[in-house]
Amino acid sequence: MEEIKVIFHVDELNKWDMVLKNVSNLLHAGEIEKLKVEVLANGEAVKFYDLTADLKRDVSVMEKLNANGVRFVACNNALNGLKIKREALIKFIEIVPVGVLEIIKKQNEGFAYIKP
Repeated sequence: MEEIKVIFHVDELNKWDMVLKNVSNLLHAGEIEKLKVEVLANGEAVKFYDLTADLKRDVSVMEKLNANGVRFVACNNALNGLKIKREALIKFIEIVPVGVLEIIKKQNEGFAYIKP
């Protein structure tokens, strides 16, 4: 079976529960041998990665997904716009310069695009 590659794009805070459930369901689908998953946050959704923000979230879900190979990525433009410092982010969050450009690159690499 060929490798399945997918990028989940989240730009709204209220979509995080759905995104994390979608990613978890995909990882447990069973019939996938090779899987690459990236979750890209831009816009207000990067606040979810900010541990100093007063939000209801279960970081352990993200930690488990990350331990299973899921990359969590933040748009640097959004972080700067919201004045979120790197030090405030969950430790495994990767930063890309421009979120939209990351989506374009991933699609050029054959990643499916999912935006819940």
